Amino acid sequence: MKIAKEYAPSYDVKGNTDFSVKEITDICENIGPRKPGSPEELKAQKFMQRILDKYCEKTEIEDFTLHRQGFMGFIPFTVCMGVASVFVNWFGKPLIAFIMCILAFVPLIFEFLMYKEFDDFLFPKQTSHNLIGTKAPKGEVKQRIVLVGHSDSQFEWPINYYLGGLQAKLGVEIPAVVGLVIQTIFALVCAIVGKGGAANGITSATWFFKLLFIVSIIFIPFEISFIFFQSWTKSVPGASDNLSGCYVGIGTLKALREAGVELEQTELMVICSGSEEAGLRGAKAYAKRHQKELKDIPSICIGLDTFRDLEDMAVYDRDLSGTLQHDWGVKNLVKNAAANCGYDLKFESIYIGACDAAAFEQQGIPSTGFAAMNPDPPRYYHTRLDNPENLRPEAIEAGIEIMIETVCMYDKEGLPKKA
Repeated sequence: MKIAKEYAPSYDVKGNTDFSVKEITDICENIGPRKPGSPEELKAQKFMQRILDKYCEKTEIEDFTLHRQGFMGFIPFTVCMGVASVFVNWFGKPLIAFIMCILAFVPLIFEFLMYKEFDDFLFPKQTSHNLIGTKAPKGEVKQRIVLVGHSDSQFEWPINYYLGGLQAKLGVEIPAVVGLVIQTIFALVCAIVGKGGAANGITSATWFFKLLFIVSIIFIPFEISFIFFQSWTKSVPGASDNLSGCYVGIGTLKALREAGVELEQTELMVICSGSEEAGLRGAKAYAKRHQKELKDIPSICIGLDTFRDLEDMAVYDRDLSGTLQHDWGVKNLVKNAAANCGYDLKFESIYIGACDAAAFEQQGIPSTGFAAMNPDPPRYYHTRLDNPENLRPEAIEAGIEIMIETVCMYDKEGLPKKA
C-alpha cells in the first residue's frame, strides 16, 4: 500500500507529467542548448525558478566558478601522447615512451573516471549556478531530503550521433583505450628487455616485438578518432538528459503542494544544478559549500538523471565509474517506494561516468542515484536527438510517482534499516 495515500487521497501525477513535458519543450525551443556555465543555463534556471517560487518557502540561485573544458579537454593531449609513444619506442627510447603512456592515462583517470578537478586550471574560467528550492514541513525540521537534477546540457558527441551509442563504444571508444593499454605494454616490455627500437636493432628483432609494433599501429586510427569524440562548441538540447530529471524533482514538489500535503518533519529541497556535464561541478560546489548544514540536520540526497527508457529504470548502487558505494538505506528507500508503486527496480552501477548524487556522497551525505536510461548508451545520449520529440512522458510520470512515495515514506518512517 502506498504511504503517500495516507497523506492525501490522490495526486495529479499525470497532470504534472504533462506540465513537465510542456515546460521542457518550452526550454528547448525558446532557450535552447545549455552548455555548462553558459547564459542559457542560467536562463533555464530562472525559468524553472518561477515555478518553484509558487510552491516553495524559499528559492535562491547560487553562483560558483568552473573551467568547463577541463573535464574533457585532456583528450587531444592523451591521444597525442599515446600515438607519439609508439614511434618514440620504435626509434630507441622505450622508457620515454612508457612515461608518455603513463602521462596519457593520468588525466583520463583523474578527470574522466574520477571526476577530479585535475587539469581544470589549464582552461578558461566561467561562472555557473545552482537553483535551489526549499519546502518546509509543518513542524520542526528534523530531517531533510534533497532531490537534485542538472539543468545544463552536454557538448555533442558526434561519434554517438553517427554510429549510435553502443556502436560508438564498441567501435571507437573501447578500441581507443585498448590501443593505449597495448602501447603502454609495448613500451614497458621493450624497456625491460632492452629492445629499444630501430636504433637498437628492433627492426631485425624477434617476431614478438614486430607484432607488438604492428598491433600498436593498428589502434592509432581509433585513438585519433577519439579527438572528435566531443564537439568543443555545439551543445545539445538536453531534453531527457537532464531536464527530465529537473522536472521529476519539480513535479514531485508541485504535486505534493497541490494535493495539500504538509510533511511532518522533513524539509524537501529541489536543486537544479549547473555544470554536471562538466564533471558534477555544480553538485560538488553545493555539497562542499553546504556540508555543515547538510550534516547538522540528518539529510539524504537522491540524484535524478534522465527519465526516458522506462524499461531500464533503476536505482544506482555504485557511482563515480564504479568506485563509490551509495548508501544502503537511501537506495533501499527508493527501491521500496518503487515497489509500493508497482515497479520492481534493480540496483545498477554507473561504471563509466557519474550522477550528481556522487558529489553529495563524497561529502558524507547518504545518497543514491535514480534514473531511467539505457546504459548502452542510446543514440540520443549527448546528441542532437535528445530533443522534446524524443521524450517519453511515461518515464517522467513513473519518476514523479516514485519520488512522491519516496518523500512520504521518508517523512513517516525514515530510512529502512538492515535486518
